[in-house]
This record gives sequence, structure tokens and C-alpha cells, in this order.
Amino acid sequence: MRVIGCQLDIQWEDKEANHAHVRELLQKAAPGRNSLVILPEMFATGFSMNVDIITDDRDRITQKFLSRLAVEYKAFVLGGVVTRCEDGRGLNQAVIYKPSGRELARYSKLHPFSYAGETEHYAPGTGIETFVCSSFKVAPFICYDLRFPEAFRAATREGVQVLVVIANWPAARESHWTGLLKARAIENQSYVIGVNRCGTDPHHTYSGGSRIIDPRGEILEDAGSSEGWMEAELDLQELIDYRNEFPALEDMRDDL
Repeated sequence: MRVIGCQLDIQWEDKEANHAHVRELLQKAAPGRNSLVILPEMFATGFSMNVDIITDDRDRITQKFLSRLAVEYKAFVLGGVVTRCEDGRGLNQAVIYKPSGRELARYSKLHPFSYAGETEHYAPGTGIETFVCSSFKVAPFICYDLRFPEAFRAATREGVQVLVVIANWPAARESHWTGLLKARAIENQSYVIGVNRCGTDPHHTYSGGSRIIDPRGEILEDAGSSEGWMEAELDLQELIDYRNEFPALEDMRDDL
């Protein structure tokens, strides 16, 4: 499975500008049929608490944009959007569209970032979500989720082989981003794809560092600190062979 992760400097609360920028990057990256294209958390707005302004509920402009990209490239497209839940707060979500343009899966961030006040504006999700892409079973996660290994282990117990983390992870904690991505790959014997933003917003600086990591914890691709994209070919048989060769997952304790 070919994976393409787009790392961009998100323009603050400007959906149309960010849609256009993503389109420019993908025209250069040229995703092939059935590729998995991944965009960062809240890629169309930046990590904003202004739910009333950035929600995609009214016109669904960002969700329609993702759907059109999927149809245009005949690819699977995953990106971060904001919608509302019943209590009026937002939901920080990853939504996935299949090559037909139809929605395939929708995940709500399990762990809103309380340190930054996200819990005041966004409600937590209620469980993991999985989907199948080119024979791989995939689970998406969002940013702060990365600090909670039990959520990733739950996905592994469901047979997931690719763990995707989309983020607005600030430069101040860049070393944590790198270390935790590798840890999630090693402990779950899974491919891990971390797609972060770069640049600045009114509150933070972001250093990018998007990476594709193999089940042994080796970095296959690193997007660096600038705008652009990374890509890699994931090998399902190689993952299966490694898990058989070193069957650590068989020693998981269901009683803990």
C-alpha cells in the first residue's frame, strides 16, 4: 500500500486557502490509485478552539473537499475536521473517504488536550475506529492520543496493522513526538504513520517531523521541518512475517 502524508503550514481558520494548498501539494505528489493520503489534524483551520467559526457542520465544505479528492485520485483520503456533538461542544475528528467518494470511517479524538483547554470546547470520543485499506487494517488517532498507549493496544487487539496519528504537535515537545511514535510502532509491531503540521499559528510554532515507521521501529520516511509530503510503500507480508518471527503480541495479557 502506498502512503502519502502531507505536511503543511496551515493558514489560521482559512479553509479555502488550506484546501487550495493541499491540492497543490497533491498535484506534485501524484497519489496513485488506492493510495492512502493523510492530512494533519484540523488541516483546514489549524488547532482552533473557535468551534462556532470552524465547524464543518453547516456547509460541510471540508468534508466535501476530502470526498472530491478521493474521487479525483481514486484514493483513500484521511483528514482532520471539526463537527459538533449533542452537548454543543465540538468533536475533533479524523474522517476517511474511499475512492468512490463515500465516507468509510469517522473517528473522534479520545483524549482532548486538557492542558491547552481543549476539553472546554471539544467532547471526547467514545472508542477506536478501524477501516480496511488495500488489505491493511488501519486505526486513526489524533495528536494527544499518542500519549495513551492503551488506546493503541486496543486497536492492536482488533487486528490493526497500521496506526495513523494526525496532529498539530508543537515544536516545544518535538522529542516526545518522535519517541512516542517509535514506541507505538515497536510495542504493537505495527506500521505507524505520524502526520504533523509545520509553521506557526497565533499560539505555537510547529516543527513538522512527520514520519512513517516500520513495525521494528525503523524510520522509513521523515518529512523534515518544511512543507511537503512523504511517501512509502507498506508491505503487509513483511509485517506478517515479522510478527510470526518474533511473536511478542501473543504474550499480551488480557487480564490486565
